[in-house]
Amino acid sequence: MTRLRVAILISGRGTNMQAILDAAKVDDYAAKPVLVLSNRPDAAGLKIASDYGIATAVVDHKPFGKDREAFERALHEHLVEHNAQMVILAGFMRILTPWFVSRWSQRMINIHPSLLPKYPGLHTHQRAIEAGDQEAGCSVHWVTEGVDEGDVIAQSRVPILSDDDAESLAARVLPEEHALYPKAANMAAKTILEKLKSPIR
Repeated sequence: MTRLRVAILISGRGTNMQAILDAAKVDDYAAKPVLVLSNRPDAAGLKIASDYGIATAVVDHKPFGKDREAFERALHEHLVEHNAQMVILAGFMRILTPWFVSRWSQRMINIHPSLLPKYPGLHTHQRAIEAGDQEAGCSVHWVTEGVDEGDVIAQSRVPILSDDDAESLAARVLPEEHALYPKAANMAAKTILEKLKSPIR
């Protein structure tokens, strides 16, 4: 089968990245990781990706100062060089500019630790507890210019227990992320492959 060439962007240990790399070992998985790209030279996920035989690269954001677009142009060059067709954000801790988002529109996904549209942004678990919610979870969504505003591809839910704090809730949501993201990435890759097959009208 035709597989979509994907790049995974990370800033740290890359546990969600590793879940996707494990899923991608089978030939009928629609996404084929071809590059893991980090903005941090010390990101632990880079070695993990190398151990999987995936090409890695680093574009440190620090030398670019406040010029976010110049940093993203450098990222984009690596993506083009590896013929990436989709971008997966897996713990990439930089907010992307409209310049980058527009170039990867409907070809870039992210995972967020809440049941979107509830609680975009930070401190999601604490906010869910304080609101008295009965459940929390995670969402995989298409990336748009608005933070965590893109259409949701898939979600996974966990109950909020009476003695939960933000830390204990996060610890229960994380395994759900590791299960959900590979499935949603496969769905997204299939969606893009279908569009590539369709004749332009």
